[in-house]
Amino acid sequence: MRHTLVKHISRALLCGFALTGPIGCTDFLTEQAPSNLTTTNFYTIPDHAEAALASVYASLRFMGDDAGIFSSNWQLLEALTGTSTTETAQNSDLNNLYSLVHDGNTGHVVNYWNGLYRVIANANQLLDKVPGITPMDAAQKTKILGEARFLRASAYFTAVQLWGDIPLVTKPQSAASADFLPARASKEDVYKLIVEDLTAAEASGLAWMDASGRANLAAVKTQLAKVYLTMAGFPLSKGASHYKLAADKALEVITYANANPSLINLFTTYEDVHRESTKNRVEHLFMLQYNTLVAGNPMNNFYPNFKPVTYNGPGGTGSSVPTPAFYNSYEKGDLRAKDQAGYFYTTYYTNGNGAPFDLGAPYVFKHFNRTANGTAGVAGSRQNNLNVPQIRYAETLLIYAEAQNEVGGPTQAAYDAFKRIRDRATLTTPALGSYTQATFREAVWRERWHELCYEQITWFDMVRLRKVYNEKTNGFDNFVGHVNLSSNQALQEKHLLLPLPKQELLNNPNLKTQNPGYPGV
Repeated sequence: MRHTLVKHISRALLCGFALTGPIGCTDFLTEQAPSNLTTTNFYTIPDHAEAALASVYASLRFMGDDAGIFSSNWQLLEALTGTSTTETAQNSDLNNLYSLVHDGNTGHVVNYWNGLYRVIANANQLLDKVPGITPMDAAQKTKILGEARFLRASAYFTAVQLWGDIPLVTKPQSAASADFLPARASKEDVYKLIVEDLTAAEASGLAWMDASGRANLAAVKTQLAKVYLTMAGFPLSKGASHYKLAADKALEVITYANANPSLINLFTTYEDVHRESTKNRVEHLFMLQYNTLVAGNPMNNFYPNFKPVTYNGPGGTGSSVPTPAFYNSYEKGDLRAKDQAGYFYTTYYTNGNGAPFDLGAPYVFKHFNRTANGTAGVAGSRQNNLNVPQIRYAETLLIYAEAQNEVGGPTQAAYDAFKRIRDRATLTTPALGSYTQATFREAVWRERWHELCYEQITWFDMVRLRKVYNEKTNGFDNFVGHVNLSSNQALQEKHLLLPLPKQELLNNPNLKTQNPGYPGV
């Protein structure tokens, strides 16, 4: 993260942007006192627009906030998948997620709802106020508005996948607003706004990549491809037309990457996926920005429980660890499953940089920061500035492979995109002619499970496909009835959606009924 973005985000956080309107923090030597600023007079100069945008970016970090003892919000999207279990079992809400008995009081569910709508509210405030700032460079204004629309679209995309019909709020709210207690809008209407926002962001003059961590064209196009892919599947089931839209949009990124391989590409090694020096570059199309000056990396719950893998010595985390069945489901020779070379580790160095020792089981290495924690003979910096991946080029390739196959079977281009993922994993890929549309479909799905694991993506694949990877058979089960091996509990129809937070139903009668299968209020 560049110093400029850190500075803006720090100022936004220190000045306390609220849901009902940000209170600006500007140079007190040249501006009126912050205590006199309101939502009416704050948005008067370009710096205010930049600070407001920083507040939207900062609000994305809710996913890393605490969700009680030994847990973080992001674990909501991992516990449900069945690919991880817990070594601590001391957080009742997290235990309920693993056991598939969560409800509208579960902390992670409540926190995700509040966090997503905070992102939306901050983006709405910016989108409403920034157009009126004059004088302001037109290109700068368009770019800021485009970034805000990308962030709002991304928040709504997550929310509509989690809850289905949800309130669709596009203007700043106050107690006097006519829709202060909004009803739920249809999924169709929510997706319509998402596509409109991403299309506007796509045309807002963004660079293809942005090493500062701000939204870029490659991220916007990949997100739009992902939206189309999701719309093609369940629950909207738009089918071939949207698979075509997804394939075409992903291909735009691939075509640019092929012409500019130093700018967009797969990393040569898996180490680069979690290396501080590669943040916001090459394969990382969009990331959540972390820097200990503002907030350190929040993925510590992937650390093993009471094993000295960091400078802190034995730590008490391990609340998300791979299930043995999922780890063992990788093909023989898959580099992604090799100790410290891929996405897992089975050994490490005492206190981060001492004598090697056996961990006794596989753990997630994908978010492990050697720079901060230490490595063989090298002490760690103790500053975990690693970002959290949101969109990687690997996913762009897999989106294209899946969508293009649905359009017309496994073409050479779809096969090439798929094979690149396997080549990096040092796997042999059967010849194109050996695949049917059906077998290629499942082969791509399998790569999504193994390549994108533990990045809060797998759950959304399960919901849109209505299929779940079976680690024992290496095939795919129907969602309903699939048994998560993390808990030996079967997925039910109701699990396709999360319950609405109970307090939201109590506070807003216009939300009406709870999602099917969950207790009401």
